[in-house]
Amino acid sequence: MTGASGVGKGTIRGRLLEYHRMYYSISMTTRPPRVGERNGVDYYFVSKAEFESKIAQNGFLEWAQYVDDYYGTPREPVEEALSKGQDVILEIEVQGALQVKQAMPEAILVFIIPPSLSELRRRLLVRGTDSLAKIHKRLKRAEEEIRMADQFKYVLVNDQLDKAVSDFAAIIQAERLLQPRMSDALARALSIDPALEGELDDLERKRREAGENGK
Repeated sequence: MTGASGVGKGTIRGRLLEYHRMYYSISMTTRPPRVGERNGVDYYFVSKAEFESKIAQNGFLEWAQYVDDYYGTPREPVEEALSKGQDVILEIEVQGALQVKQAMPEAILVFIIPPSLSELRRRLLVRGTDSLAKIHKRLKRAEEEIRMADQFKYVLVNDQLDKAVSDFAAIIQAERLLQPRMSDALARALSIDPALEGELDDLERKRREAGENGK
């Protein structure tokens, strides 16, 4: 999942994880924590030197520089979760999402957009965590990114939070029900249960006997 700063990615993700069993990959960033954010819960907050060292070690599944700060997804936890058969949700920047798609073509890209750039501006101003100069940078970047939405499979408008969460949940459920992901269910649908078959044979026999006796 991706979208401009202030569009509500974190809020939607938090609500989703209350009801859907998924592994949430915690991103790493060089930006300072906002009020209420916790290291190792919301992000891993590191220095620019630490981040660049991890880049050199190929330690990121994806990384990008966004409005003067680095953001990235540590590779090892994601690969470990996928190896266990878990669904993984990433909350990342647009550049990073496209990197993930290139590395993992099976990834599902969901682009979250605001109702309008004016509403996004309002949210950023009310949030009050960035300078005016940084807000202007974020708005310019948001406009550029929205024009890249054609590279994403789904586009979701965060106008009403409950509806946005419901729409995202519908995407998750639809993707889980795609035929290639239902191979186990299809195999079970064609299976025969010997114990149940024995009970059903007895039931058929009793029905035939009842018919022969006119009952």
